[in-house]
Amino acid sequence: MFKEHLEFFTLNLFSGWEPPSGYPEDIEQKILSGHLNEKEKMGSRTRLLRFKPGAFTTEPFEHDYWEEILLVSGTLTIGGEDFYPFTYACRPPHTPHGPFLSDEGCLLFEIHYFDPSKK
Repeated sequence: MFKEHLEFFTLNLFSGWEPPSGYPEDIEQKILSGHLNEKEKMGSRTRLLRFKPGAFTTEPFEHDYWEEILLVSGTLTIGGEDFYPFTYACRPPHTPHGPFLSDEGCLLFEIHYFDPSKK
């Protein structure tokens, strides 16, 4: 799987949002490019993830793919610690993370991918 060639274009931040599977409905994603096939453990995707004000998760979770995250706006609280815009994380597969809370709401830029050398 590959990502399509996309040149600069203005994102419509008012439509195209949906709750990711397994997330509370006040957390939404907008896929920007690519496709992540979690069943076949293939591919990559780039997305925006937004927490509406007061959104939270209740349990830590983990997944089978790499994840890179940039907090673009708002505040995200993880394990009682507050994080602010332009903080970054890179998590290998199976790294427990969360629970998450965003009192004011936040916007994250995320890249998810499976390690092609593991196939």
